[in-house]
Amino acid sequence: MSILINIPEAKSLEIRYLVLDFNGTLAIDGKLIDGTKPLLELLSNQLIVHVLTADTFGTAERELSGINCILNVLSHDLQDMQKESYVFNLGENHVIAIGNGLNDALMVKCAALGIVVVQKEGASMETLLNADIVCTNILDALELLLNPQRIVATLRK
Repeated sequence: MSILINIPEAKSLEIRYLVLDFNGTLAIDGKLIDGTKPLLELLSNQLIVHVLTADTFGTAERELSGINCILNVLSHDLQDMQKESYVFNLGENHVIAIGNGLNDALMVKCAALGIVVVQKEGASMETLLNADIVCTNILDALELLLNPQRIVATLRK
C-alpha cells in the first residue's frame, strides 16, 4: 500500500502513511468535519492512516469509529515533540502529515510532505511556514492525496 508521487526537478515520494491531527484538522470542537469520513475511508485503502490527538473533547474514538485508522491519544506534555517522534518512528520519508496547530509544526516539517489546513480554528504561523502545501480545508487536503497529480502541479518547479 502506497501512493507514488514524482515531482519533476524536486523529489520522488513513496508515501505509506498519513498522519493527521484531530482537533482543528479533522474535527472542529471535537466533531468530525462533514465529508471527511468517506475520504478517510478511501485513503485507508491506499495508506495506513494514523490520527494523533490529546483528545481535548473526549470524542476522537467515537468520531473515528468505523474508519480504518490508528488512533493515538497523546499525553498533554510536549505534544509537538511527541508528534514529531511519531512521524520519525514511522519513517518520515514515507509520511504525509496534515495539521494546523503549533503542536503540529514539527510533525509537518519532519514528514516527507507536510500540509497545513487553515479552517475555523485557524493555523499557527510556524506550522504554515513548515508546510509544503497550504489548503483552506481538510476536504481539499485529503482530495490532493486521492489525486496526486494535484500535488505535482503545486510543487513542481
